[in-house]
Amino acid sequence: MRILGIESSCDETAAAIVEDGRTVLSNVIASQADEHKQYGGVVPELASRRHCENILPVVRQALADANMTLDEVDGIAVTYAPGLIGALLVGVSFAKGLAMMSGKPLIPVHHTEGHAAANYLVHPDLEPPYLGIIVSGGHTRIAEILDYTTFRTVGKTRDDAAGECFDKCARAMGFPYPGGVHVDKAAQRGDAKAFRLPKTKMDGNPYDFSFSGLKTYIVNLLHHTEQVGEHLNCDDLAAALQHDIAETITEKTIAAAKELGYTSIALSGGVSANSGVRNALERACQQNGFTLYMPPLALCGDNAAMIAAQGYYNYLAGITADESLNAMASKELRGEV
Repeated sequence: MRILGIESSCDETAAAIVEDGRTVLSNVIASQADEHKQYGGVVPELASRRHCENILPVVRQALADANMTLDEVDGIAVTYAPGLIGALLVGVSFAKGLAMMSGKPLIPVHHTEGHAAANYLVHPDLEPPYLGIIVSGGHTRIAEILDYTTFRTVGKTRDDAAGECFDKCARAMGFPYPGGVHVDKAAQRGDAKAFRLPKTKMDGNPYDFSFSGLKTYIVNLLHHTEQVGEHLNCDDLAAALQHDIAETITEKTIAAAKELGYTSIALSGGVSANSGVRNALERACQQNGFTLYMPPLALCGDNAAMIAAQGYYNYLAGITADESLNAMASKELRGEV
């Protein structure tokens, strides 16, 4: 079964064809990063306008790269939540039009579930159940992936996600958008021990995350340093920030795996591209005899191949939609139990 996936939740317009949830036949992404860089972050209205301009040529290119026509597609999967509402509406509206015109089933996909599915595209041996750690700009979540469409959240962010913390701190350090990659590069030049950063202790669920305090501390530190005319080594600060976030994610994920009895862990989401997070989890999994699955860097960020992959499993589970499907800026996981 060949699924056309469409993704437009933020500033990438993407389309892909994936066969049987595992084999990528095409994967096309039109990024707006260079345009938004001058504003220091994504401008929602501008992102929506560019999606309108890009979506048709991107879908056409995905079909051409797969050497297919729309008639040969078996279903159309689209990200409907969460994300920037104007951006999502472009993808959802386009997908609904394609589905109605072609008579193909319309398959709604939650963006976070899509990130988890990225690993299916490169790890044929990965099958549920396993423990997933999904880390992106808007979400930091540990979840039991019980089957391909059923998730049980173990812990999640209560405020800022790890990706948002990286991006806001990067902006305060003077790095250009997108900031996460620049923090990663700076961290490799710096000394993580040069700064002692605060760690949040959680009341209630020990597997929940909170990065707002860390973000606020770093932003205030940078502002204070600037006001008193002192110099601060941003390479060292970036190294300390990356180490703190990677350590927090790793400690909670490994502890959850031990308590719940999982030996397979899958990392995904935009922040899964961060070298500090990847290395820390890899070391911890090796020390504990766990198997760690990670997507290649090309599939860490937003893309349509992961949406098509999850769309395949949603379709097999009978999860489809009609023309009433709407975009949602925020929504809990569809398969949450």
